[in-house]
Amino acid sequence: MKKDNFQSLGYTLAVFGVAIILLWIGIFKFTPTEAKAIEGLVKNSFIVSWLYKITTVQGASNIIGSIEIVAAVCLLLSFFWKKAGVLGGILSIITFLVTLSFLFTTPGVFSIVDGVPVTEFFILKDIMALGISMMVLGKSIQHASDE
Repeated sequence: MKKDNFQSLGYTLAVFGVAIILLWIGIFKFTPTEAKAIEGLVKNSFIVSWLYKITTVQGASNIIGSIEIVAAVCLLLSFFWKKAGVLGGILSIITFLVTLSFLFTTPGVFSIVDGVPVTEFFILKDIMALGISMMVLGKSIQHASDE
């Protein structure tokens, strides 16, 4: 396999992986279980806590889920339509920056276990997803003018 093919396959898998995560979690946000599960994260965030002032816990979760679904679809469309990649890149970058901010805004998110600091590790995957989202945005901006 040529280096360019290997890199292209890696990029494709990475984008599909991020899109699947966003799509799946975005759909799950429409359930009462997930709406309740993210309540502590959202209500302590200076970035998104305002959502609870304009809607219910489920309504806020639906809004967040809708953004995640749109971002996922746009990331997938980025392979065919670079302008969708620009939107998907922006939405997913915002999504992952917000979720990473939960590490700093949610009380009790860090603890010490056997002398090692630990956290809500599910959030840490967003570091990689943020990087992939930035790659999609950069690649899409670079090629969007060709469309």
